[in-house]
Amino acid sequence: MILVLRTAAMAAGLTGAVGLSQFPEFSQQYTQRLGGAVDELSRIVTRHEQWAADRGLSMDAYLAALAGEGPLAAEQAQAIGHDLDRHARLRAALDALEGAGPFTRARLATHIGDREVARAALQAFRPAVPATFEGAVFAGTGFLAGWAGLWALVAFLAGAWAWMTGPFRRVRRR
Repeated sequence: MILVLRTAAMAAGLTGAVGLSQFPEFSQQYTQRLGGAVDELSRIVTRHEQWAADRGLSMDAYLAALAGEGPLAAEQAQAIGHDLDRHARLRAALDALEGAGPFTRARLATHIGDREVARAALQAFRPAVPATFEGAVFAGTGFLAGWAGLWALVAFLAGAWAWMTGPFRRVRRR
């Protein structure tokens, strides 16, 4: 039984190592795609800001005026508002991630949250053997996390089993 658990812990550790060692490259590709999305949204936002400026309106006033022109224009105003919000959100995430090293990007992983950008980065991502110091550190951390996670789960389950079956055990008499 112990051999099976040790083998399972080794497999969990190796799985964690392989999985986590890919984070530096994935986060770099995510950041590059995020930059492309921000560039494209910046072009769109600039065009809308120019349209508002040509009419002597602020962006809020422009959207309000557009929304009052009928249902089709209201949908367009809502779409423009969505683009403006997404641009601000992605720009903030890019500002946080840009120039950050892989360890800092791991700490800032909450900024890797745009589903569209992450999905596109994941579709294009091809796992590779990490040949960098960062990849080795992430692999080691992943190994320890996988190994320790499995042992913690086994210890928890063993404790829960002992607790649940405790009242039904025979008491040995001397």
